[in-house]
Amino acid sequence: MPTYDFICLDCQQRFDVFLTYSEYGKKKVNCTNCGSEHIRRRMTKVRIAKSDESRLENIADPSALADMENDPKALGQMMRKMSNEMGEDVPPEFDDVVDRLEAGQSPEEIESAHPDLGAGMGGGDDEP
Repeated sequence: MPTYDFICLDCQQRFDVFLTYSEYGKKKVNCTNCGSEHIRRRMTKVRIAKSDESRLENIADPSALADMENDPKALGQMMRKMSNEMGEDVPPEFDDVVDRLEAGQSPEEIESAHPDLGAGMGGGDDEP
């Protein structure tokens, strides 16, 4: 069922209402805060669904990735952009690492400060 966003013109409270397509425009909607009929539908941003593959293609521009190994700031910015594009929850350590990269700290410095950071993540040289 679609969610519609409204604002009450009396108490200025914003609220969402779940309505079927057939109910929209026919079913009376009142403010969930004060019960007022004086409401207005809010227009919200439109989200376009993209596949994970298309999101990564937008980020992984080969020309931009070429010198990233030598540029911690660019690496941090790319990692933050990938995280935002993917929309998945990341552990708090991720934000710390990205903040450090964006501040110019090298991956080696970050790893030496947090040697257990990648433990259990797979792909490391210490795996059998």
